[in-house]
Amino acid sequence: MDKFIVSARKYRPQLFNTVVGQSHITTTLKNAIKNDQLAHAFLFCGPRGVGKTTCARILAKTINCESKTKEGEACNKCNSCVSFNEGTSLNIHELDAASNNSVDDIRTLVEQVRFAPQAGKYKVYIIDEVHMLSSSAFNAFLKTLEEPPPYAIFILATTEKHKILPTILSRCQIFDFKRITTNDTVEHLQEICEKEEIKAEKAALHVIAQKSEGCMRDALSIMDKIVSFTNGELTYTNTLEHLNILDADYYFKLLDSMLKQDLSGAMLLYDDINRKGFEGDLVVNGFAEFIRNLLVCKDEKAAGLLEVVESFKDKYVSTAKSVSAAVLISALNILNETEINYKAARNKRLHVELALIKLCYLQQAIELSAEGAGISKKKLVETAKPVAFRQITPLEVRSDRSEVHIKKNKEKLIIETSGIGAIKVAEEKPVYSHPASSNPEKTSSGKISALDKIRKQYKSNGSASNGNTNHPLKEDELRKAWDEYVEKLKETRNPAAQPFEMARLHIKDDNTFEAITANNIEQKFLEQERNKLFSFLQEKLQNRLLQFNVSVEEKTDSRPKIEAPLSSRDQLQKMMEQYPIVKELKDRLKLDLDW
Repeated sequence: MDKFIVSARKYRPQLFNTVVGQSHITTTLKNAIKNDQLAHAFLFCGPRGVGKTTCARILAKTINCESKTKEGEACNKCNSCVSFNEGTSLNIHELDAASNNSVDDIRTLVEQVRFAPQAGKYKVYIIDEVHMLSSSAFNAFLKTLEEPPPYAIFILATTEKHKILPTILSRCQIFDFKRITTNDTVEHLQEICEKEEIKAEKAALHVIAQKSEGCMRDALSIMDKIVSFTNGELTYTNTLEHLNILDADYYFKLLDSMLKQDLSGAMLLYDDINRKGFEGDLVVNGFAEFIRNLLVCKDEKAAGLLEVVESFKDKYVSTAKSVSAAVLISALNILNETEINYKAARNKRLHVELALIKLCYLQQAIELSAEGAGISKKKLVETAKPVAFRQITPLEVRSDRSEVHIKKNKEKLIIETSGIGAIKVAEEKPVYSHPASSNPEKTSSGKISALDKIRKQYKSNGSASNGNTNHPLKEDELRKAWDEYVEKLKETRNPAAQPFEMARLHIKDDNTFEAITANNIEQKFLEQERNKLFSFLQEKLQNRLLQFNVSVEEKTDSRPKIEAPLSSRDQLQKMMEQYPIVKELKDRLKLDLDW
């Protein structure tokens, strides 16, 4: 029994023409080989599983081939190609930089470069995952990479180009590998299935290609796994079940329930999905991708971005035409917010169900908001009225020559001349004008207008309140009421009593006075009692317009005088004045003090 080899190794490309999805790189390399314009260092960068190491091996084999084809491919028949295919070639050295990333490993490699190839034209050094090298290892490799022997070629491969030092990048010829498209992946998988005699549905292969996200190695591994699971039959249903992917039919049903506002149907459908073991975030993410695909299908120009199973494309296009873009965009916003907050939610299922409730009533909410805007605009038009003009009294001007009567009605202006030079202008009352009343305080209905009411109320507030006249402030009355409030504070043992007792009062006008305190602390005590004091004084002084403010006026005379400390010179001077013998001692000893 032959040993099983996974498809990723068994069907690894051996020629440039068999590399999938990287024609822009393979063509360049073949032309460089044919024209003998090979660089001494290459850097292959791109996502995982797209053919970087494979192209490096094919390049190493091709440049040492003894009889290349016209297209620049290896013959796979000469001794060099055979030894390479069998893994016994001495001209090709592979180094895994992930596990050999020290300076010593690079030094060992540099020492090997000094030896010329025993057979063949070039010695090729393939360094995989080169971004894992340490900075010191990179620096030790710089000189050799810049000026290698003519027979040495370095091929560096990495998935993280940004981690490589710029000094390394400037010494290499860089090739950027791209992700393999879904169609290229499906075609390659079909070829392998035909060779292996595997029955595979194209829809199943399309799902595998989507799941691999442009990585051919992942696609082949997934296919091997599903083939083992299904005993050599790849069907769409088995693939969905094995990859834990929801069928697009579920999303079409969910969208149908959403558009029909069938909340119970959407809940039952989600319960069915939940019973099959699908997590809520997977459902939300899949439904968001489904809505995105519908939004893409709205425009025929963007329909090429749709990467779905062929059998569903027509259904996507027809469904997209029946759903408005506003609903789709609003649904995407709801699903995006739900997915962001999913991890923080305690009850995951309830969190997803709340999103489904919002989605089911989304269309109704959009329609109501649109209708609401229309209704409000309509009301504004209906309630518009003509401007009400005031009636103008006739104006008469008399002279000795003529009399002109100017009459104005709704349709035209009539000018009449009668008599000798009297001009009379009269204006008829407009349809929507309010007739002037003889009493300015009353309208034609005999009721007081709202403006006059406000005026009367304002006058009454200024002169009287509830029948009480506002008495002007007097110093003795104010002081008496103030002392009463102080006694009230003392009875309740309020600490604000002392600041109130020490405050000075100053009347500014009939309704305003000022309380002057000695410092900020006393001011704060007065401010704390402001509301209670205000109502108390208004009632005692019978003045509803009473106002007061609290200010601080510090007295400099009351502050204790603080003497400044004497300097060392002043202290000595004072000591010598008090004790002359100290001065005599200083003079006799001729002391010069250091201040």
